[in-house]
Amino acid sequence: MSRVQNEARVPVFAHLEGLCHVYVDTSADLEMAKTIVVNAKMRRTGICGSAETLLIDRKAKDKFVLPLITALRDAGCEVRASEDIRAMVPGLIAATEEDWATEYLDAIISVTLVDGIGGAIDHIASWSSAHTEAVIAEDPAVVERFFAEVDSAILLHNASTQFADGGEFGMGGEIGIATGKMHARGRSASSS
Repeated sequence: MSRVQNEARVPVFAHLEGLCHVYVDTSADLEMAKTIVVNAKMRRTGICGSAETLLIDRKAKDKFVLPLITALRDAGCEVRASEDIRAMVPGLIAATEEDWATEYLDAIISVTLVDGIGGAIDHIASWSSAHTEAVIAEDPAVVERFFAEVDSAILLHNASTQFADGGEFGMGGEIGIATGKMHARGRSASSS
């Protein structure tokens, strides 16, 4: 990527860090959440679209914590967790403040409970690299708020963060992904 940036004759958008989050809302479907969370972390752990942090709605901790962590561990993922999660699932590694800011690029994920969509938005605003975030929810008000208030380049609803890839978007290969906030890019259809 640095060679492209150094030798390009046109402006180049560059972004190298992908500190992506998945928020599981109390309204989420459990089976869908398990499938998406495992794919978001484990499909390709070394890419910028790999989920690094899992946020679970505190109100639904009894429904989601154990099944999601079990699914991740069964897939070979190391789980680093907040104290409230560790109290529910003994034997997990304690997450530190450094974990919330780490792009692992490995089969490691940090997990914590948040106070609903507001808590998820606050956590993402504090720790995200503004690359890609996903919300797993069936409540349209939660999804609408997530899309209105999370300031990242790619926002996904009921989908894996691994979709943050040129090939997945149907645009062919990529050498990187831009998360810059500039004017609209690309083509637009004309109605004339």
